[in-house]
Amino acid sequence: MKWINLLWLSLLLAACQPTPAGTLYQRLGGQTGLEQMVDHLLQSIATDPSIVHHFEDTDIPRFRTLLIEQLCELSQGPCKYSGASMQESHTGFQISKAHFDALVNHLIDAMQQQGISISAQNELLALLAPMYPDVVYR
Repeated sequence: MKWINLLWLSLLLAACQPTPAGTLYQRLGGQTGLEQMVDHLLQSIATDPSIVHHFEDTDIPRFRTLLIEQLCELSQGPCKYSGASMQESHTGFQISKAHFDALVNHLIDAMQQQGISISAQNELLALLAPMYPDVVYR
């Protein structure tokens, strides 16, 4: 099943759940939680031959910092994202839907490894979903 179908299904299921306490940032584990989640994601990317080639010329420590900033800001944390727009940073990479889906699956796995609740996972995915057209086939 495509990630978008999973996202819509999980959002529908999450709508039936009680509203959790705290900001999404807090429910993701704060700064430490985001750092661990991103580190797990980066390890997964590094071992996935279907997408690792997109990162071969990437400054991984800088990418890590920017991704943590972005997730922090999106989740109502104290950070300010200092990177380029998604459209700018993905132009020329020709990321396919399959590549995007693979990355999303790695992100979901990273969140599950951190023990992040399904509702918090869905909330973060819903915040990231609008970026899809700025990333795919640029």
